[in-house]
Amino acid sequence: MQIDLGNFCIGDGSLTIIGGPCLAESRAICDEVCGATKQLCEEFGFNYVFKASFDKANRTSVGTARGAGMDAGLEILSAVNRAFGVPTTTDIHQPDQAKPVSSVVDILQIPAFLCRQSDLLEAAAATGKAVNVKKGQFLAPHDTKNIVDKLRSFQASGIILTERGTTFGYNTLIVDMPGLEIMRGFGVPVCFDATHSAQRPGGAGTASGGVRESIPAMTRAAVAVGVDALFLEIHPNPEKALSDSATQWPLARARELLEQVRLVSDAVRAI
Repeated sequence: MQIDLGNFCIGDGSLTIIGGPCLAESRAICDEVCGATKQLCEEFGFNYVFKASFDKANRTSVGTARGAGMDAGLEILSAVNRAFGVPTTTDIHQPDQAKPVSSVVDILQIPAFLCRQSDLLEAAAATGKAVNVKKGQFLAPHDTKNIVDKLRSFQASGIILTERGTTFGYNTLIVDMPGLEIMRGFGVPVCFDATHSAQRPGGAGTASGGVRESIPAMTRAAVAVGVDALFLEIHPNPEKALSDSATQWPLARARELLEQVRLVSDAVRAI
């Protein structure tokens, strides 16, 4: 199953980068990240989808920032789409958010903790937009077939599965690289979320910690397996980001990472 986004398809053998800041903190930050990342993707021959969240409803602490809210966040996403002409995506947390959000974005994202919520999946499928489901940290790769079956029963027009690490003890995630092939075996495009897979959930006490420098190795490995897309949260100044400051990839180092992706992708194609 390919996801047709107009100018390109996810799942047609090319690689798509789904990237942007964790939160739509401001129009200026979103414009900066989108403009630079789009340019790099064009240079390296990757497709590009811009991502930013209008709300982070599953924050570790009640005192941490959640975002601008749906109205303000969707306006930023709409403005980015108009300014740069790229497809966009964002996450939804409640069924009643699906319809208004789908009027702005091209792909609806289902957060990992909500990946089995039938009402949410059904509402997302009913919009006619593609649905990208983050695999829950508590699920084995083969368990995602039930998610795919649910969405197909709801007549979803497009399905993507995203790996973002699996819980392994306290405050630790691991990535099962062969699991990417298992999920792809269900006939849907598979995405690897490199930045969230580097998290240490709750590892900073009132926030998630992480190991940013593990991102390139995991990214290279996933591209070598043959994923259809990479999910990367990118920020101009991660240390000052309002969320996921430990694992967002610095915009200034985006070229460095995508160069590695291009080299590995070319090597895989040559096999």
